[in-house]
Amino acid sequence: MNEEDLNLCLSVATMMADAARCVIRPWFRAPLTVVDKEDKSPVTLADRTAERVMRAILAERLPQHGIFGEEFGVQNEESRYRWLLDPVDGTRAFVTGRPTFGTLIALLEDGVPVLGIIDQAVTQERWVGVAGRLTTFTSPLGGEAKTRACPVLAQAELSCTSPEMLEMAPHDGWKALKKHTKRMTWGGDCYAYGLLAAGQIDIIAECDMNPWDWAALVPIIEGAGGIITAWDGSSLHADGDRTVLAVGDAALHAEAVAILQAGRTQTL
Repeated sequence: MNEEDLNLCLSVATMMADAARCVIRPWFRAPLTVVDKEDKSPVTLADRTAERVMRAILAERLPQHGIFGEEFGVQNEESRYRWLLDPVDGTRAFVTGRPTFGTLIALLEDGVPVLGIIDQAVTQERWVGVAGRLTTFTSPLGGEAKTRACPVLAQAELSCTSPEMLEMAPHDGWKALKKHTKRMTWGGDCYAYGLLAAGQIDIIAECDMNPWDWAALVPIIEGAGGIITAWDGSSLHADGDRTVLAVGDAALHAEAVAILQAGRTQTL
């Protein structure tokens, strides 16, 4: 994709993020019916309406592109360009009044993430990552898109969305990693990855992640100076093992992978 096309896609992605924010924000802490999907995960009118609005924008501006939305499935599946839309990543946080959810928008070219946005409708914070460019961060609360230096794992702040998520882990390597870090904090969904990109968290280890959960995060984390891979250090891809490891300081990555893999061997 050339720079002109990438800038057009960035403009469309920004438009979608603006529209989704307008849809989602009025529903925050408002009376809202929550429906449990077949996998027991919750969904609301905010999720579904925001995705419809984003799809309408893509249909008007980039009708040849493919779309996969968490709520309404695949469209133009044969296209080499595919948008992954997760209107409310962290619906559990959203329906319980916690502002740690976010809208995720990603563009993949031949399966590789080239553009990603995390938008937080309530705090009005937004991270934008584009392959080969520095990540940008806008927030009325201040901060910048830059991971912090933390080359020593024993001083690192570790984060994961929930203990329940780790029940789906392919092995118990995360327990070993937890022992080697300074402390572990629970909660955050995609917002935690934004905080890592802003230098507030040093390492995140999660699993049971779908492509629409991690695709937008890749250019954001990398453009802020971090590394994001699977637990074994390999690149994230759609048919991978659903694990995600993100580090702010690249010096932590090899050690974190080694500890995770050592824990895997002990489990086996």
